[in-house]
Amino acid sequence: MLIAIPDVLPPHEAVELGHALSTADWVDGNATSGPGAALAKHNRQLPEAGAAARQARVLVQRALAQNGLFLSAALPHAIYPPLFNRYGPGDGFGDHVDNAIRVDPATGQQMRTDLSATLFLTDPDCYDGGDLVVQGAFGQASYKLPAGHMLLYPSSSLHHVTGVTRGERISCFFWVQSMVRDTQAREMLFDLDQSIQHLTADRGAGDAEVLRLTQLYHNLIRRWAL
Repeated sequence: MLIAIPDVLPPHEAVELGHALSTADWVDGNATSGPGAALAKHNRQLPEAGAAARQARVLVQRALAQNGLFLSAALPHAIYPPLFNRYGPGDGFGDHVDNAIRVDPATGQQMRTDLSATLFLTDPDCYDGGDLVVQGAFGQASYKLPAGHMLLYPSSSLHHVTGVTRGERISCFFWVQSMVRDTQAREMLFDLDQSIQHLTADRGAGDAEVLRLTQLYHNLIRRWAL
C-alpha cells in the first residue's frame, strides 16, 4: 500500500514546527542507519532523546491518533517514536530498504516494520530536489508533498531521496507495525473500511447493509490480526 495522507498536521502548524526545529541542534543522520543505508545516507537528524525531538514527537503522535485515514490504512499495532531529519544543499539518501526490525531505544521493545511514513514539514517551493522516490509493484513514483501531508508506503520498498540543491527539507519519519501483517489483507480491509464509511454517511450506521459490512470487516480483522 502506498497512500498520500493530506493534512495530518494543518499546513501552518507543520511549517511552524519545521521552523522551530530548524533552530535545534542536529547530528549526523546515520545515528539510526543500518549498515547498508549508512553508505548512502547524507543528512542530519534530531537526537532522539533531545528536548526538541520529544516535544515535536508528542505533537505528531497526537495528530496520528486523530487521523482516521492513517488508522484505517495502517491498522497500527506499534508505531516507532517519530524521528526528524533535515536535508540541505548536497544532502540526499541513495537507494535503500528500511530495516525489517527496529528497537525502541526507550523501551528496548522490538517491532517489525511493515509501513514507513514521511511527514513533510517544509513547503515544496522552499527547496529544490529532496523528492521521495519509492519503487514497488506499482512502479516508481516520486513525491514532494505539501507541508503537513504524509506519505505511507511499504517498508519493504526500495526508495531514495533525491539530492537537495537549494533550500532545506525538514520532515518527520517513522515506522509502523500493523495489526495485520499480510499486505494484501491490509489493503482489502482498507478498501472495505472506506466503503463502509461512505455508505454510513449516505445511509446511516443503522442501515442493514452497513451493519452487514461492518460485521464482515471486524470478523476479517479477527481472522487476520496477529
